[in-house]
Amino acid sequence: MKVLILGVGSILMTDDGIGIRAVEELQRRFRFPDDVEVLDGGTSGIELLSYISNKDYLIIIDAIKGGAPPGTVLKVVGKDVPAKFETRISPHQLGISDLLAVAQLTGELPKELVLFGIEPERIELGIGLSEPAKANFNRLIGAIVDEIKRIGCAVEPIENPVPADSIWGNI
Repeated sequence: MKVLILGVGSILMTDDGIGIRAVEELQRRFRFPDDVEVLDGGTSGIELLSYISNKDYLIIIDAIKGGAPPGTVLKVVGKDVPAKFETRISPHQLGISDLLAVAQLTGELPKELVLFGIEPERIELGIGLSEPAKANFNRLIGAIVDEIKRIGCAVEPIENPVPADSIWGNI
């Protein structure tokens, strides 16, 4: 099974950066088999078509507005994933909505779609996640890893991962 874990968003827009921060953390803390690709999609849209084509399983990570309390870890599956991007909370989501629509029209949409994310407290110009997003970040990472294991892919923890400190601040 070919799997793509795709983090999207902007690290310059507070909680909108959750998808990017998640793929960074997954790459820092885990080894995945060759058939599992982890990709920082940033604010790209249709340009990602070549990455999702020929995949069996697509996991997208993004901020998700669902009406839950800020920081809540959310999971959306199947045909509800493209519908979630129709309600845009950030400019990049227009591109993801278009990407999924084109992939469906061309027959390149992966068979299985899952969207993981955190309900944002705020999406505004700024660097760093809100406190509710930070508080539940590890829960999000755990949910994604559990999903990968559930579909039968091996996930190997890295024993001593490099510290997560960066110029952007800690998660």
